[in-house]
Amino acid sequence: MMEDHNNIHVPASTSILVHKASEIGFIASCDELTGSFLRMLVASYRRANILELGTGVGFSTAWILEGMDQESRLTTVEMDEVCATIAREILGDDPRATFVTEDGGHFIEKHANEQYDVIFADTWPGKFYSIEEALNMVAPGGLYIIDDLNPQPNWPEGHGSKVEALIAYLETREDFFMSKLNWSTGLILMTRRTA
Repeated sequence: MMEDHNNIHVPASTSILVHKASEIGFIASCDELTGSFLRMLVASYRRANILELGTGVGFSTAWILEGMDQESRLTTVEMDEVCATIAREILGDDPRATFVTEDGGHFIEKHANEQYDVIFADTWPGKFYSIEEALNMVAPGGLYIIDDLNPQPNWPEGHGSKVEALIAYLETREDFFMSKLNWSTGLILMTRRTA
């Protein structure tokens, strides 16, 4: 019988990131299952251009970096200066990563013509607003990943209806293949059709 958390091989840096998140009361990091999924997905690419919207303290960033090859590049965007500083302090020595402290919506607006092989949208911009713009940034054959689609303890009141509307919208996108994963915190994985 499979056990999701057995032999998950957590990146070494995540323990300090979890500690730092606890110190500042940050509770919005992805879980280990989502992290392991991201690592596996990015490991299937060579020379990938990857965008993470919502660095947080860098928990998911650590998993992504561990899966990347040496020619891949990650741009990770976080608007909260305290969280961004922690991520940069712990992971900033990796030359494959660029840490941007900026509102994700502004970043999307400024980089709308760029193409990414993988986009992980773990914050409001690129997920609950500027969604069409973010999807247009996914390269042909590229991946768009979002999490936290099943009810979470930190959801604000009324958030469930926003999630339902998001899923309904994504289901209309005929330019993507989509899989809904009722696993981890509830994920959607989408791939832009190449033809």
